[in-house]
Amino acid sequence: MTEKRQQGFYSVRETIEEQEKEWLSPYAALAKDSLGREEEEKPDDLRTVFMRDRDRIIHSKAFRRLKHKTQVYISPGNDHYRTRITHTLEVSQISRTIGRALNLNLDLIEAVALGHDVGHTPFAHTGEEVLNGLMQPVGFAHNENSVRVLTKIEKRDNGKNLNLTKEVLNGILNHGGLGNKGTLPFTLEGQIVRISDKIAYVQHDIDDSIRAGALRAEELPKDCLEVLGNSHSKRINTLVQDVVYTTLKLMKDNKEKSDIRIAMSQEVEEALVKLRTFMFQAIYNGKLCLMERERAVFVVEYLFQYFLKHPEKMPSFYQEIAREEDLKRAVCDYISGMTDVYCVELFKDLALPKSFVVNNILDSESFL
Repeated sequence: MTEKRQQGFYSVRETIEEQEKEWLSPYAALAKDSLGREEEEKPDDLRTVFMRDRDRIIHSKAFRRLKHKTQVYISPGNDHYRTRITHTLEVSQISRTIGRALNLNLDLIEAVALGHDVGHTPFAHTGEEVLNGLMQPVGFAHNENSVRVLTKIEKRDNGKNLNLTKEVLNGILNHGGLGNKGTLPFTLEGQIVRISDKIAYVQHDIDDSIRAGALRAEELPKDCLEVLGNSHSKRINTLVQDVVYTTLKLMKDNKEKSDIRIAMSQEVEEALVKLRTFMFQAIYNGKLCLMERERAVFVVEYLFQYFLKHPEKMPSFYQEIAREEDLKRAVCDYISGMTDVYCVELFKDLALPKSFVVNNILDSESFL
């Protein structure tokens, strides 16, 4: 390889691809062996296909909007609460730690992690539940919508979609579920993001809930804490190490790649599942979230019905989707892409009396 590179036969990208082949685990997904894109493209001189996918995702509008989309608490008025983008970054960090320990492809991991939630709605899972009900019988799921955003909604400067690799899209589509529930991504890198998503949100949602006064640390199930740890950092450390060492054992005991999966030990996985169940009962379906949910449901349902009646009020891009596909699909695309702030402000603009009416009333009263 060195001789060929010295003779100028290797681009930087080709050098990186050769390094992947030499250095990464035999279980890693190699960029050179990617299943490719829907539309074939000329290779980049510097970046592998997975590096290119990562860059396209991080430069997308959908990724930027994640900073104003809720994780759990809607418009908390406190900069220390997680948003959808900080959740995404935490998933990426945890995923890359696991991926480095297992010597897998970090570029693929990062691309899947950064893109896994770009299809999320305003108002967290409440927005998702509302759109799922409104979009029956086809329904709505944020993982499927993330793929739609990256293959249909987001455009490059040339007007074409992001044209991501099959490995990245598969990892994003199948990032839901825990353990053997749901469809596993076909790459170990995608499976890492899937398990890291659960590690991240259960732990940081506990942290945010304690900060919000919705939960006290002593209320957490003690048997779970005995396994995972009594602090935020200890629990994440336990979970990450368990994934690494459990998976390394699987790699040692199995030679066929098809027999390997990213996994936790039974004890640790059971503790995480129980802690996650507790969070659903105490927080996600708890009193504080339910109060906020009622208002969020009203806003999303109002906007959905409004744009069904007035599709001409949507941006031209979504009007085009309505013509090409379906009006409900277009309205869903428009609303699911909104940030919490934009959604609320649009609702105010459409549903509440205009400010000039108030000003006129005040002016008239001044003459009394």
